[in-house]
Amino acid sequence: MVDFPVFDADNHYYEAIDAFTRHLDPAFAKRTMQWATIEGKTRLLVGGRVNRFIPNPAFTHLARPGALSEYFRGEAGVGDMRAAFGELEPIEAHPEYRDRAARLRVMDAQGLESCIMLPTLGVGMEAALEHDLPALTTAFSAFNRWLDEDWGYDHEGRIYAAPYLTLADPAWAVDELERVLARDARVILMRPASMLGADGRRRSPGHSDHDAFWARMAEAGVTLVVHGGDSSYEAYERLWGITDDHEAFRMPLLRRMLSASPIRDTIASFIADRLFERHPNLRVATIETGSDWVAPLLKKLRTLSIQLPGEFTSDPVETFRQHVWVSPFFEDDVLALVDLVGADRVLFGSDFPHVEGLADPVSFVKELDGLPDTDVRKIMRDNARALVRPQSQA
Repeated sequence: MVDFPVFDADNHYYEAIDAFTRHLDPAFAKRTMQWATIEGKTRLLVGGRVNRFIPNPAFTHLARPGALSEYFRGEAGVGDMRAAFGELEPIEAHPEYRDRAARLRVMDAQGLESCIMLPTLGVGMEAALEHDLPALTTAFSAFNRWLDEDWGYDHEGRIYAAPYLTLADPAWAVDELERVLARDARVILMRPASMLGADGRRRSPGHSDHDAFWARMAEAGVTLVVHGGDSSYEAYERLWGITDDHEAFRMPLLRRMLSASPIRDTIASFIADRLFERHPNLRVATIETGSDWVAPLLKKLRTLSIQLPGEFTSDPVETFRQHVWVSPFFEDDVLALVDLVGADRVLFGSDFPHVEGLADPVSFVKELDGLPDTDVRKIMRDNARALVRPQSQA
């Protein structure tokens, strides 16, 4: 195993029932998040519609961590997904899912020094509210206050909970960034997606309209975490006849096979928009988006740099390697990723306590067999540790 303290870049909480409503302006209740009992089941209404991003958004009963790890490795087939989850346990049996003191005790037992703490439900909510910009920003203002209250943006230098921001309203994003920075936020969370603005137009995150936000991010030296979620790719899916709402783990087969990659497109947009040229101190960590997208993107960047001489002021592949850190899935070819981007740009993430993650986070080290000890330490600790420090201290 490892003989040094480990830093997990991908840990999760299960949101409290009032995560979005505890600090919500009551005037927005019907336009944002509400709970309702429908046909005897607790349902989450978002913008007045039943939201199906998470099948059990109240998280009353949960499968054990890593229950589907063999499935995601491609080592086991699943005919009945419900049965594959195994016996569910009441959330009360696991206070560490919602309580930071209990989580620290579990981290101690797991051998984790620190972690970046991320949402389960929250990464799917922007898509459901992007049509109503005031409701969207109000909901996430409330969410970020709950997050600070229950988890803390920097709790004892061990738990770094990431406030969620959207650039759909650039002025709000700057104001909210200032507020969370004042509360010692070390990482900022966004989904991989374009943003629907007040004028009804979609813009890429690196668009110059967002430069005030990126300038403040660069000045503060905090890291952007881009985490997988609902990226509003429904329009693309509709082109292929996929029109129905679907729950996690129950998506149509075709959707599993389509090639559009929100994370690849997002990172490509950063480079195409010259974001890193305008703000050279920006650091981006891609979390729970895997690494299979990296090689095709770098190949495309190499090709374009040859086909379009003078288009890039610097080598776009090197721009990627300077500014982007990647957390691969444990089932990915991690060693190939290291060869591609270098050990300095790879992050260990377990996705604990999700069913598709690792029950024993530190067991990820098995994926690094054959690497020098110095590289193992970088991936399992030092790279993530540097990212939660302001750039001047990293």
